[in-house]
Amino acid sequence: MKKIGLTAKAAAAALSALLLTGCAGIPYYTADGTVTDTAPVSEETEGKEKAAEDTAENTAENTSENAPENAAENTEAEEAGNDTKTVRIGSLKGPTSMGLVGLMDEASGITAENSYEFTMETQADALLPRLVSGELDIALVPANVAAVLYNKTEGGISVIDVNTLGVLYVVSGDKSIESVSDLSGKTIYTTGKGTTPEYVLNYILSGNGAEDVKTEFRSEAAEVAALLAEDPSQAGLLPQPFATVAMQQNDALSIVLDMTEEWNKLDPSSSLVTGVTVASKAFIQDHPDLLNGFLKDHEESVLFVNSEVEKAAQCVADQGIVEKAPIAAKAIPFCNIVCITGEEMKSDLNGYLKVLFEAEPASTGGALPGDDFYYTAGE
Repeated sequence: MKKIGLTAKAAAAALSALLLTGCAGIPYYTADGTVTDTAPVSEETEGKEKAAEDTAENTAENTSENAPENAAENTEAEEAGNDTKTVRIGSLKGPTSMGLVGLMDEASGITAENSYEFTMETQADALLPRLVSGELDIALVPANVAAVLYNKTEGGISVIDVNTLGVLYVVSGDKSIESVSDLSGKTIYTTGKGTTPEYVLNYILSGNGAEDVKTEFRSEAAEVAALLAEDPSQAGLLPQPFATVAMQQNDALSIVLDMTEEWNKLDPSSSLVTGVTVASKAFIQDHPDLLNGFLKDHEESVLFVNSEVEKAAQCVADQGIVEKAPIAAKAIPFCNIVCITGEEMKSDLNGYLKVLFEAEPASTGGALPGDDFYYTAGE
């Protein structure tokens, strides 16, 4: 598929209780990643992004010795006829998993090409070792974490699609903010100091000539949402569903800037990418039919989520991705859930990773991935 009151701290606690994890799955937030998917809270803090990057490196080192043994075990299992048609997928609680609910939940009515086994985690570092060891065939992770893992495994994985574009929004009750340049001289509250959300914000501010913008970092998106609900004259950069939750808490708040749209204005050849879907090279080479079947199924699931929002929102709640269906229903249209493949995927993702690399080389694993990072053979 192609691009298709309380005090601030007390309110933050209330918002955290309201959400399980949300859809902040921001790639850079180890979803959401963001980073989660953006990224739920667990995908959006700088500590957890760093943890995922460190895990990618450690995973490559610690599983290399066991890889032949695991591969042999997997081969024996296939020869014995065990789960040969079951594709094992790992995802993060956030937009990445929201895009899969059409395959997770029979209520969607989708007849899948393949049989699937799903594992959902709140942190990417819980998925990476399992992907490298062969326990998972496919994983949905923050975009920059995929680049780190590619570099640390010396090309052991490839991106097969982009599953989530930007989930970051500037929310405020300040009606004077109509463009990025209007942020000049103002303060923006956000999370993720020293991580990709900060790099994205700086890239967009710089590209629009916004000057003297002060960035105030908070530890959690729920805290920023609570601050805005208490004082809507402030401006905050929030991932979904925290942007939606903040607006529900105070009618004076609205989305004043969509960072995905602002990115596209600066660089139409790429996109603000939150999450990607990766597969091990072994799975790609050994099971091309299963891989292409998944891509078809993923596209159909994404179409279901975006076209039947109310029904999909209930599936999201039933799967435990977001606690309440009404919140999921309001957030889904702003989560930019997609299934972008082939050359379009490569162009969108490559341009995004270049921006991150130029801001901080370590954010992509110290180097930009090679062409084999992008799986385009399915077109």
